Amino acid sequence: MQERLKTLESCSISSADLAARNCKRLKEVAADVRLQRQGLADFEGYVKWMSGNVAGYAKYLSAGSVAAGFAKVLPIPYAGQASVFTKFVSNAAVSLSAASVAINKYLTTSQQFVARAESLDADKGVNGPEVSALVRFADRDLLREMVEVQERLVSTSELTASSLSFLESLNHYVGSTDQYWLKTKSLLKSGDDKQEKSFLSESTASLRNRAQAFNGKFKLFDETVKKTAPQIKSLVAYDDLIREIDPRIAKLK
Repeated sequence: MQERLKTLESCSISSADLAARNCKRLKEVAADVRLQRQGLADFEGYVKWMSGNVAGYAKYLSAGSVAAGFAKVLPIPYAGQASVFTKFVSNAAVSLSAASVAINKYLTTSQQFVARAESLDADKGVNGPEVSALVRFADRDLLREMVEVQERLVSTSELTASSLSFLESLNHYVGSTDQYWLKTKSLLKSGDDKQEKSFLSESTASLRNRAQAFNGKFKLFDETVKKTAPQIKSLVAYDDLIREIDPRIAKLK
């Protein structure tokens, strides 16, 4: 840090110059965050949709898992492990609920960040303490919650893939005389084979289509996180230099 400080002093770079640089970068980060926010409502809608549908899939997941133990087949995932699949359905509800909470929390924090970044006006003179405070907010709050949403969406994507794989496996056996499907039907106890076939077929197709749309939007979100995270860390590094140069800002928390 001292070597960097000496270099800056020899180049006559002031804390105001560095603050102006950070102000510009903050606005660039805010532009990416605005793009992220455009997809958050879609993520929230998908998470709620999955929450309702996992409950609807539950009896098929459970029956198919138990039947696999008798039929000696291995539909993905957890075939033949009824207790594990019971946990899968239960954990899915918890995971999706956590994803919803993370998304809503980030919606609030990201809006605060964007509003504060937009209020910065370099043309009227950079407010060093205000820029520094926003850099710290971006590092301590915005980035942490952004990464949490990213991780929750990864879990949601994995949950989707697991559910889809299982339904596709089960749907593959529908209407066949294979002992696996026959055993599954006996465990469902609905007595309406036609209705079960229709539900499985429609559910599988719907989940597949929704999953493709979700994964496409998540890829864009993931790319912005990977771009924004190092930018914010760079802002913090420059803010550390500013605090070394300017005693006023050094007092800020």
